Order: sequence, then C-alpha cells, then structure tokens
Amino acid sequence: MRQIMHLFGMALLVSSGSALAAWELNMPRGVTETSHTVYDLHMLILWICVAIGVVVFGVMFWSIYAHRKSKGAQAAQFHESTTVEVIWTIIPFIILIGMAIPSTTTLIDMYDSSESDIDIKVTGYQWKWHYDYINDGVDFFSVLKTPKEEIYNEQEKNPNYLLDVDNELVVPIDKKIRFLFTANDVLHAWWVPEIAIKKDTIPGFINESWTRIKEPGTYRGQCAELCGKDHGFMPIVVKAVTQPEYDKWLADQKAAGAAKAAEADKDWTLDELVTAGAAVYQKNCAACHMPDGSGMPPAFPALNNNPMMQGDDVTAHMEVVINGVPGSAMAAYGKQMTAVDLAAVITYKRNTWENKTGGMVSPADVQAFMDK
Repeated sequence: MRQIMHLFGMALLVSSGSALAAWELNMPRGVTETSHTVYDLHMLILWICVAIGVVVFGVMFWSIYAHRKSKGAQAAQFHESTTVEVIWTIIPFIILIGMAIPSTTTLIDMYDSSESDIDIKVTGYQWKWHYDYINDGVDFFSVLKTPKEEIYNEQEKNPNYLLDVDNELVVPIDKKIRFLFTANDVLHAWWVPEIAIKKDTIPGFINESWTRIKEPGTYRGQCAELCGKDHGFMPIVVKAVTQPEYDKWLADQKAAGAAKAAEADKDWTLDELVTAGAAVYQKNCAACHMPDGSGMPPAFPALNNNPMMQGDDVTAHMEVVINGVPGSAMAAYGKQMTAVDLAAVITYKRNTWENKTGGMVSPADVQAFMDK
C-alpha cells in the first residue's frame, strides 16, 4: 500500500509539474525604475524580517531547550533591567529608521508626477476602462476581448484568458507618463504589477501616478477592486512601443476618430445598422442582458419580446440607453458611445431575436434626442 501511495504521489507531482512551474511566490521585478526600486525595497524588508525572525525564534527555542525543567533549570528571579529595556528599545528603533528612510524616498518619488511628457486620464466604468490622451485629442474605451465561448467552457482557453482587450493602452518607452485616475460609477482600481502602479479610481475624485517604461512589450493587469458582477472581466493591457511606433499609432487613432465622426452624416440602411449594432451589443450589453437577449431578471430584464423594444415609439428606448435608469444597474451610455453606435445598438435590439419592428433609429435621431 505504501508503494502504491508513493507512486500515486509521484504521478501527481509529475502531472502538475507545469502548473507548479507557473507559480510565482514573489512580486515581479517589473520593467520600470520605480518597479525595480519597489522590488529591491521589498526584498530588503523581507530579509530584515527573516533575520529578526531567525534571531528571536532562535533565542526562544534555544532557551526552551537549554533551560528545560527536565534538566533541573530554575527560573531566574529579577525585576526591571534598565539595560535590557534600553537595548530592546534602541535596536528596534534603529531597524525602523533603517527601513523608513528608503521607503519614504521611494514613496516621494512615486508621488512626484511633475514634468510629464504625456498625460492620460483613466476612467473606470462597469466594466471597462476609458483612456483619454489629454493633450493629443485621442480617447477610446478598452473592453474585455475574451470570447464568450471560452468563458462558458465551450472552447479551449487561450494563455491570456480574461486578460485580452479590444483596445490596448499604447505608450512610448523612455517617456514620463502621468496618469489621472477617476471613475464614472463605482470604485475600481487600476493595477498593472509590472509597472508598479495600483491606484483606486473613485467617482468625483482624482488620483495621480506616473511611470517610465524602459522596455518595449505588453504588460497586463486588471481591476483590483470589487466593482460588481463582472469585476473579473475588467482587464488592463499596456503596450509599450518605440517613439516612431507610437507616433504612427497616434496618427492612425486620430484618422480613425475623424472617420468615425464622419460616419454620423452617412445615410445608413437598416441592415448596416443591425450589423454594426450586433458588435456594439456583444461588447457592451451581452454581459448583463445575455447574447440571446434573455437577460437575468429581475436585475437585468430580458430584451427579447420586450414591449419597449417592439413599440412604435422609440423615445422611451432611447431614454433608457442614453440616460440610463437611476437606482439600477443600467448605466447611461450617452457619453460612452458615439451617436452611430447608439443608433446601431438600438436598431439592433429592435430588429433581432423575436423583435421585428422593421424600423430603424438613425444617428441623426440619436443626436437630436441628446441635443434636446
């Protein structure tokens, strides 16, 4: 039996070898000077704590062993020793000062976001991030890209499961990047371990941080605050590139933004809006109302066979999508989407599943509603 159990245990170790190899017990060293400093500080404090533990527990266990009752040891009788009290006060004081000086220096450096090269405003939404390159006129939302099939175990999960987004935060290397953090709805926390940033995003409040990434690469993180049912589906992807690559990306983003703005004046057909609306719905609505429109009542009502989706008056439908429903989980999408995306998703919901109104809402209709 012992041999069988031994072989079984060895088999488990071999079979789980790849999983064990992926375990990381320590924090990452990161790719910024700040992350290196934080890592070195962490290791310094760790080894100081180890040394204190070894000394304290070593003396304690030696005392227990050397002065045990079986050897006839008698407890010493003494009361108040000024020398001992001074020693065990001075030594911890020196240790704490030795730990406080590098810690304070690091914290001061982490909070100094002055003289930045790029300013980016990060806004947390349920459950997506909005990035605004303040001085460059570029902004976009970043949303989870992991397919629903992987989430529901209908296909094999990729290596970056739940850590892929549709729009990465692109930044240049060797530039000081200042982040301004806030939130639109509830508390979130923007956390990317490899660049040593973890900041709460709070509605009505601005937090600051900065980074200077030395190495090109893709660095992943996620929301580190419990922000609702889809908290686990709110990843962050930072892509650091060379300055020429960044300049090209920035120019492409500006061109795409101009093209997107021009779409509002296009004469859209029903089929075009439904097709565009399907992508908008999957990206923004399917998590709560389900891909088939069945919803999750009572918190998230079904959209399929919904009287609001099937009625001739679209005003109430636009009101809910654009301005949200106060006191409920329905967010206001008027500031999160363009008029084209709003028109597309509204038209899609009114002409999909068993909702077959045959009518469409144009971007001009949406814009007129928002301008009222």
